Amino acid sequence: MSKLKQAGLICAGLLGGILISLQFSAQAERDVQSKLPVEELRTFAEVFNAIKQGYVEPVEDKKLITHAVSGMLSNLDPHSSYLDADAFKDLQTSTQGEFGGLGLEVGMEDGLVKVISPIEDTPAYRAGVKAGDLIFKLDDRLVKGMTLTEAVKVMRGKPRTQIRLSILRKGEPQPIEITLTREIIKVQSVKSKRVDEYYGYLRITSFQENTAPSVVKHLGDLYKDGSLKGLVLDLRNDPGGLLHSAIGVSAAFLPYGTLVTSTDGRVPDAKHQYYVNPEDYLRGGGREDFIRSIPVEALKVPMVVLINGGSASASEIVAGALQDHRRAVIMGTPSFGKGSVQTIIPLPGGTAIKLTTARYFTPSGRSIQAKGIDPDIAVEEMPNGGSPARLREADLINHLENSENQEAPARPQTGAPAKQAPAREKDEPRNQDGEGGGFEPPGRELASKKDYQLNQALNLLKGLQIIQGR
Repeated sequence: MSKLKQAGLICAGLLGGILISLQFSAQAERDVQSKLPVEELRTFAEVFNAIKQGYVEPVEDKKLITHAVSGMLSNLDPHSSYLDADAFKDLQTSTQGEFGGLGLEVGMEDGLVKVISPIEDTPAYRAGVKAGDLIFKLDDRLVKGMTLTEAVKVMRGKPRTQIRLSILRKGEPQPIEITLTREIIKVQSVKSKRVDEYYGYLRITSFQENTAPSVVKHLGDLYKDGSLKGLVLDLRNDPGGLLHSAIGVSAAFLPYGTLVTSTDGRVPDAKHQYYVNPEDYLRGGGREDFIRSIPVEALKVPMVVLINGGSASASEIVAGALQDHRRAVIMGTPSFGKGSVQTIIPLPGGTAIKLTTARYFTPSGRSIQAKGIDPDIAVEEMPNGGSPARLREADLINHLENSENQEAPARPQTGAPAKQAPAREKDEPRNQDGEGGGFEPPGRELASKKDYQLNQALNLLKGLQIIQGR
């Protein structure tokens, strides 16, 4: 009898849930219908009908609707887009740190694929594809007319198959053709090295699912050989990634309870503050708190964070948090300036949309959207004082503007942040064209002695004068 009563209660609960869902659905539908732009929708229907009736070749309804949705999103800002089933699956896979393809972070500009950044240790990176390159042809297929999703689908493929990229590059009079062999891209997002007896170097190339635990592991490895007098955190050319990963990396260097970032948007779910707290850097229950195993010295070791125009999104969150809390000296050139948050909204049929839903703010309430993080100490990438031309958020068509009036309330900081290392007076500008002088791209050789910015970061940590280029 008790089982029948229990079953009856479950059925009643299910029925009640269905009725409530239907009620809310009907109400939502009425709200949407009352606000729908009837005239604009009539125009859409007329265009749709004209294509169906008179286009030179028959077009499936599904294809027309998909293209309409894709265009609606892509014209909002550079980071909103429609994801078909394959693209959605690829996105889910890439955040795990493994996917098939060439190794490119790309966007769309004037109908061409624009390279945001090549990912280190991938076919595109090794072949010399550069940020800002415009890809206008894939094998014999023109990119013009493709959506970004379609172009990415063409670039991805089975390992050991080849594809030819036709590229337009600023400063080059003729198109460049590069043939690449696809690989399974396994991105090792964290690398580390002791550059000498007392100084550590930690490089993050992207913020993936396991990046923060990997940072803790690498810090432990660095401290196995004894204490450090200084640490360089290299976020140059890091295009970003997962928000909770950025919170976890920040937690490795900031006291418990410290505000890392806040987000603000139109809907309540977009308004949030993120702290050094397991609830914010651990996604999902049952996961071990990796921060507990971090060396205690890591919270106090003097730090320099290296950034440049390729440092975007999650890397800017980390740099901004460490800068605002005076935990580290930020050195290099201004960052990319991507201060927006994208939400993945699944749709029926295994598709999804990536929609910009909020701006994020540093702990002091700064929005870096289309501005970037300004370094505490500006050091160009080359000894002669120059830096390679880079694409930044402000250069992207339809980028969100930085709203000076939109500020996030800064929360009181808990815990005592480490003091900022005093900035030494800069030496008089001079050239330092030693053997093999010039810019050595980070990542070709880990902590290369030819890396000019890294050398200046080490000089600061050692209390030496910074040799600034012209």
